[in-house]
Amino acid sequence: MPSLLQDYLPLVIFMGVALLISAALIVAPFIIAHKNPDPEKLSAYECGFNAFDDARMKFDVRFYLVSILFIIFDLEVAFLFPWAIAFDQVGTFGFWSMMIFLGVLTIGFVYEWKKGALEWD
Repeated sequence: MPSLLQDYLPLVIFMGVALLISAALIVAPFIIAHKNPDPEKLSAYECGFNAFDDARMKFDVRFYLVSILFIIFDLEVAFLFPWAIAFDQVGTFGFWSMMIFLGVLTIGFVYEWKKGALEWD
């Protein structure tokens, strides 16, 4: 039985070091960081409403539309990189599959553009 426990000793040491480092990284900002908030730091940044307000307050839906558009185009890029790297191996079927995918995304982009989702009044 001691040899079995001795086999797991490196794993226990690794988990102990990981726990120690993660605890240090969590506690360090509370000790080291400056605590000097000003109105600019506490103002609304990208969400458009105050961060420390009521969670059930009304807000503009355009923020969600922009985030959905970001996800769509982020996925497009995530699919385009592997496709471009393996372009010589995918063949004609892979090429036309990607063209259909890009066509659907283009139709969605034009639809959002026509609906005015990209207009920021």
